[in-house]
Amino acid sequence: MRLLLIEDDDRIAGPLTEGLGRYGFTVDHVRTGAAGLAEAGHTPDLVLLDLGLPDMDGLDVCRSLRARSAVPIIMITARGEEADRIVGLELGADDYLAKPFGVRELVARIRAVTRRTTGSLNHLSAGPVHPAEQAVGAQQLGALEINRRSREVRLGGQDVALTPREFDLLAHLAQDPDSVHSRQQIMDTVWDPHFFGPTKTLDAHVAALRRKLGDPGWITTARGVGFRLTVPGDTV
Repeated sequence: MRLLLIEDDDRIAGPLTEGLGRYGFTVDHVRTGAAGLAEAGHTPDLVLLDLGLPDMDGLDVCRSLRARSAVPIIMITARGEEADRIVGLELGADDYLAKPFGVRELVARIRAVTRRTTGSLNHLSAGPVHPAEQAVGAQQLGALEINRRSREVRLGGQDVALTPREFDLLAHLAQDPDSVHSRQQIMDTVWDPHFFGPTKTLDAHVAALRRKLGDPGWITTARGVGFRLTVPGDTV
């Protein structure tokens, strides 16, 4: 598996590259955001992205990567504040790991993210989807159309650009619209039962979906339980 490490501190990058090599990973290391964006064109299997880069903010690198690719992204950074994690996840990062951390923990996260995203990268559905759901193809909910075969979403006839994880979350909620899906059920299905990420991951993705759908009424909160997908204006 080929990793792209975007990290300007050689004191971190050197041991990290060596440690990941012991686990069988091939690591390409660059020191700037610009170099990372250029190298990402060679299609790595996963990107390890530091936020504190010398030429540009790592969040901008994440935004640029996600605009053109579904490559999995794990942010590795000294910024451990919850707000930074939420922004990173909303921009499309698949996980967020605050420094300091051990190589074994990073490897576990790489493997978990890979399990969750491999299907998407192979143009298959990421996450467990029943064959009957695949057969449905396009599903219409009011002005919202979800096509599981092509992994495309349209709202009012306009394309809605979603990250792979956002699509999986929306498709999961749409399996049984108007019904409440518990937080644990969503995490177990859309992520996996052994997800290592921060507890606000789900909330960040729901917030991003609401923003992209243009109306928070599409996803309502059942306080203390979970979320449900509804057509705004419909009574439940």
